[in-house]
Amino acid sequence: MKKISILLTMLPLIGFSQSKFAQLDMELPTPNTYRTAAGAPGPNYYQQKADYKIQITIDDETQKLMGEETITYTNNSPDKLEYLWLQLDQNLFAENSDSKLIEIERMEDFKSIGDVKRKLFKYDGGFKVESITTTSGQKMKYAINKTMLRIDLEKPLASKSSISFKVKWWYNINDRMAVGGRSGYEFFEKDSNYLYTIAQFFPRMCVYNDVEGWQNKQFLGRGEFTLPFGDYEVSITVPSDHIVGATGELQNGNSILTAEQKKRFEKAKTSMETPVLIVTQEEAEKKESKKEKSTKTWIFKATNVRDFAFATSRKFIWDAMAVKVGGKNVLAMSFYPKEGNPLWERYSTKLVAHTVATYSKYTVDYPYPVAISVHSKWIGMEYPMICFNGGRPEEDGTYSEQTKYGMWGVIIHEVGHNFFPMIINSDERQWTWMDEGLNTFVQFLTEQEWERGYPSRRGPAHMIVDYMSGDKSRISPIMTNSESIFQFGNNAYGKPATALNILRETVMGRELFDYAFKTYCERWAFKHPTPADFFRTMEDASAVDLDWFWRGWFYSTDHVDISLDQVKWFQLNTMNPTIEKAFNKEQSENADQNISIIRNKEMIKETYNERDDQIDDYYAKRDIYLVDALDKKEYEEFMNTLSEEDKQLLSSDKQFYELTFSNIGGLVMPLIIQVNYKDNTSEVIKIPAEIWKTYEQKVSKVLILDKEVSSFRLDPFLETADTDLSNNSWPQEQIPSRYELFKQKQSRENPMQRQKRVDEINRQ
Repeated sequence: MKKISILLTMLPLIGFSQSKFAQLDMELPTPNTYRTAAGAPGPNYYQQKADYKIQITIDDETQKLMGEETITYTNNSPDKLEYLWLQLDQNLFAENSDSKLIEIERMEDFKSIGDVKRKLFKYDGGFKVESITTTSGQKMKYAINKTMLRIDLEKPLASKSSISFKVKWWYNINDRMAVGGRSGYEFFEKDSNYLYTIAQFFPRMCVYNDVEGWQNKQFLGRGEFTLPFGDYEVSITVPSDHIVGATGELQNGNSILTAEQKKRFEKAKTSMETPVLIVTQEEAEKKESKKEKSTKTWIFKATNVRDFAFATSRKFIWDAMAVKVGGKNVLAMSFYPKEGNPLWERYSTKLVAHTVATYSKYTVDYPYPVAISVHSKWIGMEYPMICFNGGRPEEDGTYSEQTKYGMWGVIIHEVGHNFFPMIINSDERQWTWMDEGLNTFVQFLTEQEWERGYPSRRGPAHMIVDYMSGDKSRISPIMTNSESIFQFGNNAYGKPATALNILRETVMGRELFDYAFKTYCERWAFKHPTPADFFRTMEDASAVDLDWFWRGWFYSTDHVDISLDQVKWFQLNTMNPTIEKAFNKEQSENADQNISIIRNKEMIKETYNERDDQIDDYYAKRDIYLVDALDKKEYEEFMNTLSEEDKQLLSSDKQFYELTFSNIGGLVMPLIIQVNYKDNTSEVIKIPAEIWKTYEQKVSKVLILDKEVSSFRLDPFLETADTDLSNNSWPQEQIPSRYELFKQKQSRENPMQRQKRVDEINRQ
């Protein structure tokens, strides 16, 4: 420990702004009248509108979908449009699909006959476009480029004008168990029935906007969908014993539903605590064995949505309950086969209601009349007002904890997608993180409000550590196009969700973050935001400069590894000779002795000056620690020059600690320092990330404390995603780790099944 004299002046640190704290001006697009520098829609912001009237028929014998649609497209842009672009996403399953050709394959991927059969499996699932005509029946010129269709107009579509045209098509519905996909059917062999979860089933308009004109990037399977808002009226013809759930509100319930179903449906609209069964399991099971050949048409309408999806099956159990949002009731509903019970009847609709209410609190009030969860094996996919979710128990009705939490998580996540990107309508084809990352973050908040201590997979900072500290050749910046991302889940879901949680908990604080985040959601509800709009709004609404954060977390692959390298301890020099000379004497007596001095005390029996008393002079005999009269006089004169405040400071026993930190990982972050005192008390000191603004590799900080410190701990609550905790403490602590010598063989029996056997033994 050293004593320091009080400094009367401070020397300014002079440096230049380094790259980690450079502003994002060069990376972000220049603000304009469409999108402002504040991150809000500008005075000339526009977006197109696409309205649909669609008639769909499902052939339950051949698993074929046939459709006709009338699209009315309104050009709100200032531009004349010479042609229109539509998406043909079902062409992902065409025999000549690029998605098949660009798959990276190795012979080691073919380990069984099954692997070879899957490679050779042929399925022609692409759109079969039969005609595109004007509303009067005249043929329109068009060209198909894989998953995109261009309609060439006879004359340009002028600004502020509309055009209507008709499309007729069909396609073979894909077996999701065989070929995968976000949409398709599942066949239940035991009762020979199908469950259809249908989406991307119709040619859909592409987005045209101020950012890139037409968003007509090919659909390769990963980058999802970018769509304009519009109004839908959809007629769905299916076997008459089917139950249909869809985007929007049912228009012909009086003719489609039985009297008992209508009665239950009305009851569900006011049931706020418990879901009401509209179709029971017993009723659904009866229909499984006796299949109707006749058909019925269900008609749905939806206003101001960007897409439409539906599910249909005679196997469906149907329940619903109401949840109040913004002064109105939203109907939360679930459709599921008996194979989903007992999990689905117990949890699904309550999860839907909880998700709608919680997301509304953090984003915008849920604007739609219904929110639906549909059960289908393995899948998790989202559309306006409806989503398809996995989470299937064992055949005996038992399930593992993993299955339960997996079901809870996927329902919260997919229902949450109603907000990102169905309402806050980002470009999924370009930026996956803007819907998946933001949604996963609010999913984390919602999970924590569902069950205290919910074991969320993504969100907490420490859960992203292994990914961020991994092989950088296999890590992409978040700001990477959807199709080019390494480790898709970690990059597009986990890392952005973690980044937002760190912003909320550590960098900005909950109050500032929540206000700014809600401002972004309110500004861009029912609009098309870009990353720049999000970044700028978060700063504009909080007065927090976050360019360094976006640059590090979203534009780089740096990771967090901040080391507490050194701690030096100082105390104030009180200038009191009695105190200071006693202190110096103690320090001298306790000073480390080198090995020669230690051994010489034993080996040298007598030195020369110990034998000859004529050797030692004044300097050898004087007591440098003796307080003499002059010391006292000089101290008294010095004290007379000080104010009372200065005197109190000198006698305050302040402890000075100089801490030195290194930025090993490259990602600058705030310094969260836990100070543990010798009296067993502690406090946490938070230093903003801007401490690194001049020197990015190494910084030091002097802490002036009232008590002596026993230890320091950096990032004590694991809130910065620091990848190496072994260099975070002083004195250095050994971080415990567990080493499994033996791994127990995993049993296929879940705990509920085991308990059944226990109960059976107890009954004997």
